[in-house]
Amino acid sequence: MKDFLKVLLASFVGTILAFLIFGFIGIGMLVGLASLGSAEEPIIAKESILLLDFKAPVTEQKGDKFAINPITGDIDMSGSIPLYSVVKAIEVAAEDPGIKFIYMTPESLNMGISQIEEVRDALKKFRSSGKAVVSYSTDLGNDSYYLASVADKVILNPYGDIFILGLSSNMIFFKDLLDRLGVDVQLIKHGKYKAAAEPFVQNEISAENLEQNKRMLGSIWNGWCEEIAESRDFTSEQFNFWIDNLEFKGATSALEKGLVDELWYSDQVVEYLCSLFGVTESKDLKFTPIGKYSAARVKTDLRAKEKIAVVYANGEIVLEGSDRSISAVKFSQTLEKIRKDSTIKAVVLRVNSPGGGVTASEMIHREISLLKEVKPVIASYGDFAASGGYWISAKADKIFANKSTLTGSIGVFALIPNLNKTMEKVLHIHPVAITTNKHGDALSGMRALASTEKEYLQHMVDKTYTNFTTLVATSRNMSVEQVDMIAQGRVWAGGDALEIGLADMEGGLVDAISYAAEMAGLSKYRLVEYPQVKTTLEKFMESLSKTGADIATIADPFAYIERSYSRLKEATGVIHYARLPIEYDIR
Repeated sequence: MKDFLKVLLASFVGTILAFLIFGFIGIGMLVGLASLGSAEEPIIAKESILLLDFKAPVTEQKGDKFAINPITGDIDMSGSIPLYSVVKAIEVAAEDPGIKFIYMTPESLNMGISQIEEVRDALKKFRSSGKAVVSYSTDLGNDSYYLASVADKVILNPYGDIFILGLSSNMIFFKDLLDRLGVDVQLIKHGKYKAAAEPFVQNEISAENLEQNKRMLGSIWNGWCEEIAESRDFTSEQFNFWIDNLEFKGATSALEKGLVDELWYSDQVVEYLCSLFGVTESKDLKFTPIGKYSAARVKTDLRAKEKIAVVYANGEIVLEGSDRSISAVKFSQTLEKIRKDSTIKAVVLRVNSPGGGVTASEMIHREISLLKEVKPVIASYGDFAASGGYWISAKADKIFANKSTLTGSIGVFALIPNLNKTMEKVLHIHPVAITTNKHGDALSGMRALASTEKEYLQHMVDKTYTNFTTLVATSRNMSVEQVDMIAQGRVWAGGDALEIGLADMEGGLVDAISYAAEMAGLSKYRLVEYPQVKTTLEKFMESLSKTGADIATIADPFAYIERSYSRLKEATGVIHYARLPIEYDIR
C-alpha cells in the first residue's frame, strides 16, 4: 500500500510537471516570436510629446523579468527601463526638433532616490534648451514633488492629496524577541558608528547611530529643499516651516503657497497640452513614451571599434551567489576579461551596493587595481556605495556621486550567534560538542564565546579595519589618521562625501561615462555592459529548471527540510562584513 501511494504521488507530480513544461515551452515560443518582432526600430512620429509616466521601473540595467510561480503557474514578464536610457533619452530629446516638450506624471516612482536625482538633473538640463516640462499628479509626496518641482508647469488635481512631511527612516530592534527565543548574538566590531548589528544586540538606537542617521537624512533633505526652492518662488526655510506646521492641507493650500501652478482636472490638462502642441483635438496629441523613444534614438555606434565598458556592481558582495548579488568570483573574471580586451579603452564601475563580505570585496578590489594599471577606471555611485561597495571602488581614478548617494560606512564587524539556550530551553534539544582542540567548537554557534576567543576575534576585526582604512588612505591620497576620523563605520550622504574627500565630483552615470571618454581621449566609442543581461529565453529556461526543482521539493517534505537545514549549516562560522548598518528606504 505504501509503495502504491508513492507511485501514485510520483505519477501525479510527473503529470503536473509535464503540463507545465509543455505549456511553458509554448509560451516561450510565443515570447521568442514577440522578441523577433520587437527587434525592429520603433516608429516615432515626426512631431511628438515625450512622455514620462514612470509605469515601468527604472533600474540600473535592463531587466525583462521572467518568473514562474511553481504553485499558481502565474507568469511575471514585467520589464524595466535602464537609468542610462532614461537620462540619455532626455538629453537627446533636448536637441531633437521633433520633441516639442516633456509631459510627466511622477506620482508613482519605482526607482531609488539617487536615480530620481539623476532624472531630475536631466530634466533641468532639458529645460535649459528652451523646451518646457509639464508635470501632472493626482497625489504628491516627498519624492514625487521633488521630481515634479523641476517642471515649468506643476499641475495637481483639485482633489489631489499632498503628503510632504520630510524624510524618515525606521529601524526595528529585535533584542527582546531574540532573548525570548534564547538566541544570543555575539558581536565583534571596529567602528563606533558601525551599527549593522545593533538591532540584534540592543533594544534602542545608540547615540552614534542616531547622530549619523540624523546627519545623513538632513544632508539629503537639505539638498532636496534647496533644489525645490530654486525651482519655485519660495525659500527652503519657508518650505520647512510649512512642513513642520502641517500647513499643506490639500490641493488648495499647495496652490496658495506656490508649490503648484494649477489645480486642474485631467480634461483641463489635455486642453493645455493641445494648446502647447498646436492642435485643437485630444486625438491629435502624439505621445512618445520614454522607453520607445530611447529604443529609437539612444543607440550605440556599432561601427566604432573602441569601447567603454560599463560594469554594474549591484547588490550584496558575496564570494559566490545569484544574479541578485555581486559574486566576487564571477565579477573578478569579468574584470580580468575587460582588462585583457584591447578594444575597451576605459571602464565605468557603476556601484549600487551596501557592501558584503570582506574577502569577496578584496578579491574585486584586487582586480580593479590591476585594471587601473592599463586603462582609466571611473566609479559612479548609485543609491548605495558603502562599506564593501566603497572598498571595491576606492581606487578608481575618479569617483562620481549624487547628493542622495549613501556611502562611506568604512568599518568592519563579525556576528557569531549562540543558539545554546534556543536548543535546550525552547526546542529541548541537547547538542554535544566533540573536538580535538580547546577552541574547536568556538564558531559552532552552540555556545558562548570565551573571553580569549572574543579577544582573538577582536584582533582579527581590528586588523581588517586597519587594512580597510589603509586601502582608503592610499587610494584617496589621505593619511590613515584622516581616514579614521571620517570612518569608524559612519555613513555619509553624497553631498557630505564630496566635502570630506570620499568622492571627487557630483554627477550621475552619464557624467561618469563622458568623463571616462575624455580620460581615454575618445570622441567616438560604443558602450558595452557587464554583466551581460540574460535573454528572455535564458530566463525562461532558468525558471523552468527552478520550477522542476521546486515541485520536487514540494512533493517531498524531507527534501524541503534538508534544503532548509543546509542553509542553516551555511550560516555557521564567522565572516567579516563590511556592510551598511541597514538598507534605507527613504520616501
